[in-house]
Amino acid sequence: MFKVCDKDIKVEGRMLRIARLDGDRYTFPDDPEAVIRALRNLGTRVDLFTFLQRLPDTSPKYAYPMEWDNLAALKVTTFDHWWAHQIPSTVRNRAKQAEKRGVTFRAVPFGEELLKGISAIYNECPIRLGKRFPHYGMTMDRAREYAGTFLDRSTYTGAFLGDEMIGFSKLVVNETGTHACIVHILSMVRHRDKAVTNALIAQAIRFCADRRIDYLVYEKFSYGKKQGDGLSYFKEVNGFRRVDLPRYFIPLTAIGKAAFRLGLHHSLVDSLPEPVTAKLRQLRKVWYEFRFQKVAAL
Repeated sequence: MFKVCDKDIKVEGRMLRIARLDGDRYTFPDDPEAVIRALRNLGTRVDLFTFLQRLPDTSPKYAYPMEWDNLAALKVTTFDHWWAHQIPSTVRNRAKQAEKRGVTFRAVPFGEELLKGISAIYNECPIRLGKRFPHYGMTMDRAREYAGTFLDRSTYTGAFLGDEMIGFSKLVVNETGTHACIVHILSMVRHRDKAVTNALIAQAIRFCADRRIDYLVYEKFSYGKKQGDGLSYFKEVNGFRRVDLPRYFIPLTAIGKAAFRLGLHHSLVDSLPEPVTAKLRQLRKVWYEFRFQKVAAL
């Protein structure tokens, strides 16, 4: 991590070194040219610098090379408007399930209570969404590092059943206070009947509406060539829509220029046809379900 123009910059990759702002869906360069000049003089090789254009500007503002990226964004006016006009009755019913079943919600300060709750939630199940859950086995120290970014702009909401935290969300507000991003949101599998995640979404929208934050962002709407899945459907029925935004790629070296021209800044998976990756995802899901059932039987 490097500090450039008062922003944290991550540089990733070995053969191709790509720099981006830390948290670049809610952190943006104030002066891209100043950042580019600083990266050229950083003292370590940087081949490409990439950044996303800030909402709500969807038309390209800069002349840099670009590709289209996307966010799952919800325009927030009032909580009542979202509740009455932006979601169907089935989602409203699910959002009410948690409180009906005794779940309460409150802001949780960053500290031991939050970190213990996060660790318990992440360590509940090794398989989620048909694949190995990469955060299974999370320690308190890892939870502190994982959830402790952007503390000055973060809000944590916990869902509690009695004294047990069974779900949580983390929102990070961008520097201008115009949009908030759901960075983490997860609930326990064994309490899925309570629709805790739906209720946490409702809490996030209320948070934005109360503070007159214009947009709530739930990461990306689609990833690469991947077609719609359960997560994108969940986002859509909760009122989120795909918003395409320019992502700029500025080559800083000859390697970066050639790599961008050849498309080497994308992962290998992105180059595969969607029917192939869909089949691979299905095989992965079957394998992990078989493996998990086998381990559980021991």
